Amino acid sequence: MISPLGFGKDNENTTSTPTIVAGKLAEVLKAEKLLLLTNTPGVLDKSGKLLTNLSAREIDELFADGTISGGMLPKIAGALDAAKSGVNTVHIIDGRVPHAMLLEILTDQAYGTMIRSH
Repeated sequence: MISPLGFGKDNENTTSTPTIVAGKLAEVLKAEKLLLLTNTPGVLDKSGKLLTNLSAREIDELFADGTISGGMLPKIAGALDAAKSGVNTVHIIDGRVPHAMLLEILTDQAYGTMIRSH
């Protein structure tokens, strides 16, 4: 759990996007994996089907064609930055699913979207 609170130049409180903060922290820590829990199943295609395995290049294409939009934009931006900066995999999973983290990491079935660095 990461609190995205910060301070501006005049010491005023600011709030950053939690996903971007998590991505930067994973990058600095040289993390192998980053898990992002959200209230959606993961990245969905235009017909609503879960995309379970994406590369950074494929994410760029989904941005370009408008598949990724709205509230998913900051999540994907943070995930993509982390993947492009050395985090091997970023998992976007539905935090509403019981045991979602264990299911995503320890089983062969995809319960969310995994973004690969290459």
